[in-house]
Amino acid sequence: MLTSKRRAELRAEANKIPAIIQIGKIGIEENLVKQVDDALESRELIKIKALDTAPSDAGEIAGELAALTGADVVQIVGRTIVLWRKSTKQDKNKK
Repeated sequence: MLTSKRRAELRAEANKIPAIIQIGKIGIEENLVKQVDDALESRELIKIKALDTAPSDAGEIAGELAALTGADVVQIVGRTIVLWRKSTKQDKNKK
């Protein structure tokens, strides 16, 4: 769980990054979850765009992706979702 201070830091950091994943009319499927999981592992902080054709709203998509990947929802603004998860790979590299 993120503290409000850490969430604010991540929101500020997320302003500088582009959305790297888009969710369209197919919605959330296994390949998309794998892409999000891989992106979180390599970057920790990612931005996702839910297109107008997405089958559900950004809040539902964010909650489902967070549950499936073990990530925290940092922010939802309109149809843009920001997720964060501590990378296990980067922890191993630091040792």
